[in-house]
Amino acid sequence: MAKQRQSLLFLFSLITLLLSPLPAFSFSDESPTARRILVLVDDLALRSSHSIFFNSLISRGYQLEFKLADDPSLSLQRYGQFLYDGLILFAPSVSRFGGSLDQSRVLEFVDAGHDLILAVDSNASDLVRGIATDSGADFDEDPEAVVIDHLSYAVSDTDGDHTLIASDNLIKSNVILGDKAIEAPILFRGIGHSVNPANTLVLKALTAFPSAYSANPKTKLSSPPSLTGSSISLVSVMQARNNARVLISGSLELFSNRFLRSSVQKAGSKTIYDKSGNEQFVTEAAKWVFHERGHLKAVNVKHNKVGETTEPGIYRINDDLEYSVEIYEWSGKSWEPYVADDVQVQFFMMSPYVLKTMSTNKKGLYSTSFKVPDVYGVFQFKVEYERLGYTSLSLAKQIPVRPFRHNEYERFIPAAFPYYAASFSTMGAFFIFSIVYLYHK
Repeated sequence: MAKQRQSLLFLFSLITLLLSPLPAFSFSDESPTARRILVLVDDLALRSSHSIFFNSLISRGYQLEFKLADDPSLSLQRYGQFLYDGLILFAPSVSRFGGSLDQSRVLEFVDAGHDLILAVDSNASDLVRGIATDSGADFDEDPEAVVIDHLSYAVSDTDGDHTLIASDNLIKSNVILGDKAIEAPILFRGIGHSVNPANTLVLKALTAFPSAYSANPKTKLSSPPSLTGSSISLVSVMQARNNARVLISGSLELFSNRFLRSSVQKAGSKTIYDKSGNEQFVTEAAKWVFHERGHLKAVNVKHNKVGETTEPGIYRINDDLEYSVEIYEWSGKSWEPYVADDVQVQFFMMSPYVLKTMSTNKKGLYSTSFKVPDVYGVFQFKVEYERLGYTSLSLAKQIPVRPFRHNEYERFIPAAFPYYAASFSTMGAFFIFSIVYLYHK
């Protein structure tokens, strides 16, 4: 009896655990902004030293959960559901994550469509470097190397090795960095990385100047540096094909209160800025990473014959049809009409038979009309929209196209008049020949 009671108690506990509600998730088509974010740090003191950045996220409605990177209870998902919408990895020196978290789980998190901010410093471990490499950023192989610039450095009383960079070489994209220009240079101290030019998914958000190079400042150069000039990326962003977004920074100090509040003077310039551009840069970049900008959705995809409103199940060759779709952009709070002049639709079967640029009423509606090709088969309406900084749209709707039925053709086709004349002339000639042959002696 005691064993049976223990078994029943264990079964009851298991059922209770399975039926317990999981945390609510807000990342959806109706509200695409990631809300619950896990922040992994090496030291919980980062909560205060980087509080300005964290408080800016909290003020915009994000729920931040801070944990040590080696916490034994770490997990990104439970029962097949992810517990977080985004991940901030501010633990550059961690050599092994705690709990069930590892490099493959982090990449699986991104592959599932979730967002990641990763920042490192000169103490970056192989684990963190591996995550960055799999995200398209290759850090300098020399573990002691940092970015040095003897021309574009920030004037400082303590920095004599010119590792404190003042860069304003930013990506020219309003959707990534906002409409307001960043006037002050951005302070950076850390390691540089390179991106593969053939990889169109990774973009340099902050780039070093041609005078920069990556090396160990404590030793003399015995060979040319592996990373030099504008090939050094200080901060990169990546948008995966599933629209997950990643930011990779070679400097953890870039997000610190000290850099965000520090004044800055670039070497060779007499202009002294009371405040660096770091706060504006990291705030705007985080808005993009967590889908507060540049997130598109398409709704109300419709097609019908001209003059009709119902969607047919099949078209006939040479029919005149209309196609329309509504596209909206998330502003961080609501869906706003997306206005552009480069949205195209294809009428596709193996290859596009029709390619049309759609017109917009500037209220989110895109539409066009065209004639069905004189080819029957199974076609698709396809919209493949990709634009720098915006989430991609991929819409497809299948529709068959049939030929004319036998009773739908015109009774007499003008182009066939010569054949009609030939047929009747042949019959007339045969009739005359028969009369002559039968009755002429």
